Formats: sequence, structure tokens, C-alpha cells
Amino acid sequence: MLWARLKLFMQRFWLPVAIIVGLAVCILLPIWYLSGMEESVRRYIVGINVASLPWGILQTLVFVAFLYLLQYGGGFATFKKARTDATAVNVHFSDVIGQTEAKKEAWEVVQLIKDRQRLSQVGGRIIRGLMLMGPPGCGKTLLAKAIATEAGIPFLSVAGSEFVEIFVGVGAARVRKLFKQARQYAQAYGGCIIFIDELEVLGKKRVFYDAFGGSSEGNSTLNQLLVEMDGIVDNDANVIVMGAMNAAEDVLDPALLRPGRFDRKVQITRPNLQEREEIFEYYARKIKMEPGIDYARLARKSVYHTPAEIENILKEGALIATRNKKTAVGYKEISEAIERIQLGVAHRLSLTPHEREMTAYHEAGHLVVLYLSHPTSDVFKASIIQRGGTLGVVHSTPREELYSSDRNTIFAHIKVALGGYVAEKFKYGVTTDGVSSDFAAATRYAHAMAWRFGMGTSGLIGDFTAIPESQLSESLKGQLNLESQQILRMALGEVEKTLKAEWPIVERFVTELLRKDELDYDEIARVFAEHGKHPPRPLGGEAPPALPPSGPGGASLPPAQAPASRPPFAPPDQPA
Repeated sequence: MLWARLKLFMQRFWLPVAIIVGLAVCILLPIWYLSGMEESVRRYIVGINVASLPWGILQTLVFVAFLYLLQYGGGFATFKKARTDATAVNVHFSDVIGQTEAKKEAWEVVQLIKDRQRLSQVGGRIIRGLMLMGPPGCGKTLLAKAIATEAGIPFLSVAGSEFVEIFVGVGAARVRKLFKQARQYAQAYGGCIIFIDELEVLGKKRVFYDAFGGSSEGNSTLNQLLVEMDGIVDNDANVIVMGAMNAAEDVLDPALLRPGRFDRKVQITRPNLQEREEIFEYYARKIKMEPGIDYARLARKSVYHTPAEIENILKEGALIATRNKKTAVGYKEISEAIERIQLGVAHRLSLTPHEREMTAYHEAGHLVVLYLSHPTSDVFKASIIQRGGTLGVVHSTPREELYSSDRNTIFAHIKVALGGYVAEKFKYGVTTDGVSSDFAAATRYAHAMAWRFGMGTSGLIGDFTAIPESQLSESLKGQLNLESQQILRMALGEVEKTLKAEWPIVERFVTELLRKDELDYDEIARVFAEHGKHPPRPLGGEAPPALPPSGPGGASLPPAQAPASRPPFAPPDQPA
């Protein structure tokens, strides 16, 4: 072990040692040589050398500068990666909130690293690669750091883009240097972890038929990675490669995913309700919060949010509290932070009274339909303050995590989108171009129901978008488009029926919006409660009425999180 560490030291610091020895020789040898000369000769030689010294130094500096710019600017295989001690990383599994299944897989890797001697006695070996996959901001890098800390071995962190250069062969050379360094640490410390972030940059599929040869550098870099992970190498050190990426798995080269390379794949998912509450509490410890904050309520307001987004909400809340000259962050500041991040910064336009009233009716129509008829989503805020290019907004959030949508949920999305159009039509007899974005959303959902999910009214089953359009008959396309229009008309009829029956509530919300500009959930629920109205029962309760019978089918559309909004006026040749 001592010899391995000494060898590692010499391999890392041979250049400084060589420079020190060379300087000593260059200084001592001339002194010894000049000591045997006559005084006049010695003075002459020293004077000539001293006089030429500045010019020699200048020439050397110019040469070194050009050489440095050439090599460093061109990226010639210079890839110095210093080791990071596990104690310096200092991230434990307790710091990774949620991700129960992912942490089980990661803890198994830690145990294999710690018990590597016992594992080798039975003829086994630790895994070569661990793939961390999931949305950005969910903790892939944090989990990799936790594995390194718990295992107590060196940790090398690189990004996939660090291997991409303009010169051919540089990427492959950097891969060789990285793994050579990792094997040296593995021999000295019993193991080493290489963490490659954004692995898809380095490991995307190889291209073998490139007319211009632009993909040859990427191919050679990936080939070198494949060989280093599971190929003929000089030793069998315990080097574990951990990769993280946000892209789909199919973008990677199949050779990279075979056993012997990335043996394990760990899915890092978005946190659930309980985990979001824990994440709010964890990050709130770093901020001065007002007492009595209900983190469970905040967790319900942040469905599908990642830990990074939750941390950003609390940081934005701290900024808002500072601007408001408050010494602690309260629920109001956090709500404003969510609105600012999701809805955009408020911009007050000079609207005419009529246009402002029409916007209020538009948003009140969305609001009433959403609250009374949507089975899975709830209202978060209603506003007629201009945000993100819209004149008003009704923002909705899912009541809980859903990974698929049934017919009733998708149909409810369509009804909510049409609520503003119907309210404008009831009040004024005409509508504005602000309904264009609502129509676009409703049409997309209706088209998907008929063409993709078998949820039309005629019983046609299949995903017809999987068939090339040229192979579909005109009659079939016409029938599917007719079904899409029938779904829209059915939704329009139900929205008209709902708003006619609840028009006094619409008028009440218009009054409140014109008076306050914005309404929070508590204010909205209070108005509905005054009229004896309650939203549909949550999931697990009695289901809302179903559509007319048609073929069964699941839906993979995500729950509607985009706000129902009314864009400002746009010229006829531009989308509203």
C-alpha cells in the first residue's frame, strides 16, 4: 500500500521534482566549474551571461506563451482531474430525502464496495457501472456524492462535455487519462468512483455512415470509454463508473448499456406528497421562517415539483421577504414566490374598463368550471393581473400525483379550456381572440382522445397517429376528425349547462376580481361555500359522470398544469 502511494505521488508530481533537481544541477554545476578559473576569465564569462540574460528570458517567455496558448486553447488532451476525498464531499444518505427505492439500490452498491474482499473470495466482483436516470433537479448528483461519502473512497466528478473537443483524438485521450488516474487511486485506496454528469453527451449512439466524417471524434471517444469500462486493461482495479442523465435511455449506444458496463439502472423520480413536505422542512431550516408554517399545505400546492424547484421557491420567498423589509419568511411570501416562478412577474397594463371586465368574465368562466367539474385538479389562483403575456389567468394544480389520465379527466381539461369562451359569449354575445389559446388546448385534447386513445364516440380503437397519414383513407380521417369535433361540442354543451345554472356565482367572482384583481384558493373556496357548492370528491371517491360509451383506453397525457389564460390582443396574422 505504501509503495502504491509513493508510486502515485511520483506519477502525479514527477514534473515539479524534475524541475527542482534540474535547477539544482544548473546552479551548482556552473559554480563548481567557475571556481577553478582565473579571476579575470571568471568575471568576463559572468558579465557576458548577465548581459544576455534579459534577452534570453524574453525569448523564453514568448516561446512558452505561444506554446501555452496553442495547447491550452486547442484543448490538447490536457485533462487534470484532482481527487476529491470522501470526507470533503460530506453528503450522507440522510441528506437525500425521499427516493426510497433509489437509495436501496445505492446502498447495495456501497455494501459491495465495502465488502469487496469478501466478494472476491467467492469469485464475484463489484459492479462496473451505475446509471442514474430521472428529471433534472431530482438529486442524481447528490445521490452519487452520498455513495462516495458512505463508501469512503475517492470521487472523480466530470461532465460529458469535457471530452468534446475540436481536435481528433483528444476525447479518447482524456478518457484514458481519467481512467488511468482512477485506477491509481483505486490501487492506493481500495476503490474509486468516476461520476460522469450528462452522460448522453459522451455516450450517444455511434454514427457509422457519416459522409463528412464529423462523427469520428465522438465515435472514438465512446469506443475508448467502452474499452476502459469492460475491455482489455492493464489491471482490474475497483473503479465504479456512475453516469447521470436526463435524456431517454434510447439515446445511448447499446454497447454502453450491456452487462459488464452499466450493470444497474436507478430511476430518480419526482418526490411524492410526503417527500415534498420533508423537502420543504429540510430547506426551510436554512431560512428564517415564521412559526406555524404548514409544510403539508405547501407540499399539496407543489405537485410534480422537484427538490431543486422547492429549494428555489424558498429562496425566492426569502428575496420577497427581504424586499418587503420582513425579518422572516411567511406563507404569503412563499405563495408569492410560487406565483412569480410559475406564472411570471406581474405587469399592470392600462386596460379600458370594458376590456378589464371582459377579462374578468373570461377568467370567472374558467374558474367556475374548474372548481365544480374537474375530478383531479383544483384551482390555485385566479387573477386579472397581466403575467407572462396574458391578460388574466386561472392557475390549477393536481390534487395529487397522477401518472395517467382517464377519459373523464381529459374531458374535464377540455371543459375548463372552453369555460372562458362560454362566459364571454353569455355576457356579451361575442367573443375575443383571447380564446385562441384555449381552443388550441381543447383541440389538442380532443384530437388525442379520438386519434390516439380510443376515447371517441364511434368506438374506433387504436393509435392512428402511429400509422403514416398517407396510408389512412380519407373517410377514416374524416370520421376521426368528426369525432374530435363531437367531443368538443359535447364539452361545450356541458359547460353551457354548468355556467347557466351557476351564473350568479360567475357574477360574484367577476365582482371580486374587479375589486381585488387576484383571488387565492381560500377566498375562492369561501365564495363557493357561501353558495353551497363543493368541488368533486377526490380520487378514490365517487367518480364523476362518464362520457357516452366508447372503446376502453388509458391516457398518457399529463394532467393539465398549464393555466387557462387569455392572451392580449394580437394582429390577425399572428397567433394570439
